[in-house]
Amino acid sequence: MKQKNKIFIFIFDAIIIILTFLFFIWLKPASRRVYLPQYWLPFTGFFILWIILSLVLDKYNLKNNQSLTQYILPIFKTTIISLVIVLLLIFILDLLHFSRLIVLGTILLVTFFELFFVTIIYLHRKVKGELDIPSKFTKHATTINDYNAEEHNEIQYSFPDLENKNDSARESIKNRYLKDLGSLYQFVELNVNLSGIHKDKSLVLNTLTRYNIENIDPESQQLFINLHKINDIRRINRFFIQVNNNLHFGGYFVGSVETIKEKHKRYQSKYPFLIFKVIHCINFMFTRVLPKIPVLKEIYFAITKGNNRSLSKAETFGRLSFCGFNIIGHTEIGIQLYFIGQKYKKPKEDLTPSYGPLIKLKRIGQEGRLIYIYKFRTMHPYSEYLQDYIHKQNELQTGGKFKNDFRITGWGKVFRACWIDELPQLINLVRGDICLVGVRALSDHYFNLYPDDMKALRTKFKPGLIPPFYADMPKEFDEIVESERKYLEKKMKFPIKTDCHYFFKAWCNIIFKGARSK
Repeated sequence: MKQKNKIFIFIFDAIIIILTFLFFIWLKPASRRVYLPQYWLPFTGFFILWIILSLVLDKYNLKNNQSLTQYILPIFKTTIISLVIVLLLIFILDLLHFSRLIVLGTILLVTFFELFFVTIIYLHRKVKGELDIPSKFTKHATTINDYNAEEHNEIQYSFPDLENKNDSARESIKNRYLKDLGSLYQFVELNVNLSGIHKDKSLVLNTLTRYNIENIDPESQQLFINLHKINDIRRINRFFIQVNNNLHFGGYFVGSVETIKEKHKRYQSKYPFLIFKVIHCINFMFTRVLPKIPVLKEIYFAITKGNNRSLSKAETFGRLSFCGFNIIGHTEIGIQLYFIGQKYKKPKEDLTPSYGPLIKLKRIGQEGRLIYIYKFRTMHPYSEYLQDYIHKQNELQTGGKFKNDFRITGWGKVFRACWIDELPQLINLVRGDICLVGVRALSDHYFNLYPDDMKALRTKFKPGLIPPFYADMPKEFDEIVESERKYLEKKMKFPIKTDCHYFFKAWCNIIFKGARSK
């Protein structure tokens, strides 16, 4: 779209926000002289927040090759993120005396006008034949079978012992490179057959840049050990992908990270309790919140150059999995977590792995098609790429969730208990990806735990926002499967009656029996 049209939409949006705010002030005739002076400063902050989010989410760039869903999705994202931030600030700053009519009314009415405006633009372009939208067949061409082939195209490989022991990398690694790092050598030897690693195909460095490894021939190495913690690497994924490119299939990557947990322990032992709490809060905001906000992210990396960033165990392992590595071992040595990843495939081609507070997750929809479910983040970044790893490490607990799932953050548990993380699924409901009542939208890995007959039955219907889980409250995985089977079989005969019954039964359990999915 031409630049002048984007500017026009921007100006139109700014005017709508101001007029809407003044309209709700006008609805308070008895106290206009009080409300306007009291609200103009908070409104200015909200106005700036709204405009920044709109620009970051590219809301004003209405292209001719976009569908109506793509037009309205940034509007919903802006509204939800703004609403959450405003409500949090009201609660934190104890501004509960603010008028709900003015605050919520302004946000919701502006959203309504924006939706109406972009719908008119879309219909106008459609009538004039200006749109160039891909067909639905092209958009949904990927099926569950294609998805399985993509996700599970793994190559397993191991290196046999070398015939000439003098060619082995064992001695040079033990007596030269890791001579002063006995614990690290023992960890590597325990997980890697060093007798099968050729000394000319192993590399030990202490580097934080790709410069030292990007000129190595592709697939020429069997083992790469980096002694520098990855917290100081500016672009971690690119570094991991370069390592993947340098290794043979089955090759090993040994690295280390100072996790959030270890950094927390280090600060706790170094400072008195009160000073530690202050430092911890500042560190949390600066190293964990700022890097995940699109605009502030650039400021953060400009200041820090990527040094000493906060990384969780889940994010580290998730990035490794995203970049084509299986995690075959990890251990704590000193204040660092050492890991060994084995290359089993090329990196994923996902150009936008989730990182921010609002995420979209690949799920299996009706007829086995892939859909993206929107949620607020409750896990550490890149956690979705660890589904298979977590399943291998942990068993399913009551309710069908994984036991001891280290991917979930502390505040994420609170979000889940209050269903705050589920709010963005209203976008999916509006788009028609899901319905109000139905079985959960599952990831490919979780979906493949089901028996074949249930896979076929599940994909006959759209997933739902309110699953039958809350009506029947099954405990074990087999009970969950049978609960869903019973619901779907009833729905095939009496769709409306069944959904109404499960809807009211689920809400009764939630309100009066405290039903939760943790």
